Amino acid sequence: MKRLLIVLTTALLAACASTGSGTGPSAEREIKTDSDQTDADRKAGIRLELAQGYFSRGQFNTALDELKLALQAKPDMREAVNLRGLIYGAMGEHQLAEDAFRRALVVYPNDPDTLHNYGWFMCQQQRWPTADSLFDQALGQSTYRAPARTLLAKGVCEARSGRMLVAEKTLTRAFELDPANPAIAMNLSEVLYRNRELERARFYVKRVNDQPEQLNAQSLWLQLRVERKLGNANMVDELAMKLRRRYPQAPETQSLDAGRYDE
Repeated sequence: MKRLLIVLTTALLAACASTGSGTGPSAEREIKTDSDQTDADRKAGIRLELAQGYFSRGQFNTALDELKLALQAKPDMREAVNLRGLIYGAMGEHQLAEDAFRRALVVYPNDPDTLHNYGWFMCQQQRWPTADSLFDQALGQSTYRAPARTLLAKGVCEARSGRMLVAEKTLTRAFELDPANPAIAMNLSEVLYRNRELERARFYVKRVNDQPEQLNAQSLWLQLRVERKLGNANMVDELAMKLRRRYPQAPETQSLDAGRYDE
């Protein structure tokens, strides 16, 4: 299942929102503006943004340094305590990552973003039941604003564990919530291809390839394999030519040239 796609780096934090520092009903109703930010808020926000940028580029040590500075300025910053677990996980410090996620949930119980990230970390460790439970807890939060993102992660995790029919249902739910998301369409198409639902697989991957800004080597390669199974030789030739012309060095092009269609 290594061809399954998913972008789960700083995008995992996309739904994180700043937590208010006020207390009481009137403070909760107050509209926050820039003037409400303290110097600590501003400093922590800048350091967090830098940490996220370094993390997305794979500069994990530098990201951790910036994150520590963010937490020095604001120790309970939700996005920062969340990102700490992701950074440790990316560094291969699995116990530190798990401890970080657990501490984050102590500070912010039932925070859906933390539950989502913790679930993805458990999926990477192939701890399937725990991952399922954490994803379901995230989806069960009434205030959660990004259920499609968690359904995507959950579906990919189910596919990686070999539960292809379950993954198909989960990714279909994700697509219903966010039909414009190319990562969802691609993963759903890949699962349908594995489940021999070839016409449906073709529908979803073609949606991606019909958008020039979304088309990539992986999407071309997936559609080529689907068309090949369907016996559409002319379309296979057209996609092969496009793949070789646009992405001559891509792993997918190498697989094509070697005839490795079912990796």
